[in-house]
Amino acid sequence: MTSYSTFGISVEDRTQFEFSLDTLKLYDQSRQREIPIAIYKPTSKVSGKQKIIIFSHGYGQNKGGDYLAYSYLTEFLATKGFFVVSIQHELATDSLLPLTGNPQIVRRPFWERGADNILFVINELKRTNPDLDFKHITLIGHSNGGDMTALFPQKYPNTVEKTITLDNRRMALPKIKKVKVYSLRSSDQLADEGVLPTEKEVKKYKMKIVKLANTTHNEMDDNANDEQQKEIQKYILTFIND
Repeated sequence: MTSYSTFGISVEDRTQFEFSLDTLKLYDQSRQREIPIAIYKPTSKVSGKQKIIIFSHGYGQNKGGDYLAYSYLTEFLATKGFFVVSIQHELATDSLLPLTGNPQIVRRPFWERGADNILFVINELKRTNPDLDFKHITLIGHSNGGDMTALFPQKYPNTVEKTITLDNRRMALPKIKKVKVYSLRSSDQLADEGVLPTEKEVKKYKMKIVKLANTTHNEMDDNANDEQQKEIQKYILTFIND
């Protein structure tokens, strides 16, 4: 049984930056895979090293464009001074996510591929933007992208500082003391057994799990209404600044 945190939301930082959006296609030669990304970044100088946020979208049945479907969050974080990269994990040529069988087994290769995409993007940023703050990387992911986000620090330890999942339901949240773990849970969907930590694990690993009383699983992308968007924005900003 997981008890949900009543984690206090901090007063919003009033600093606002103008931001730019660039879309480009990276290519991972070792896997012969194209990785479309969107970069949201402030257009004026941010004091100190810029922190990196990497976003992974929920499952979109390979239709494409899902990496642009969370603009309420990616744009918001760019206006707060973060360097935000949103990855398009699914390509039209990929096989569809299996709907039968044990999801934790049959979908694992898809999460592995997503984790590999994230690592490739981080390494590309080190090459192209060496002045960014690579000691404080935050991963954020919704649903299937949240499962990738949860897997990443378990597959590639000592790479990211924080993971924030939006209602991932299949891959267990990481239990690693070196990674700060946060999760926003929907009002309508339950996670598979073992995905969420026990109360004892929450305390041991200092995790923060918050249930959103008025937001369903499918209302965590740009479908969210103004009130839902603001609540998610505030929690995520609080988690990043925690």
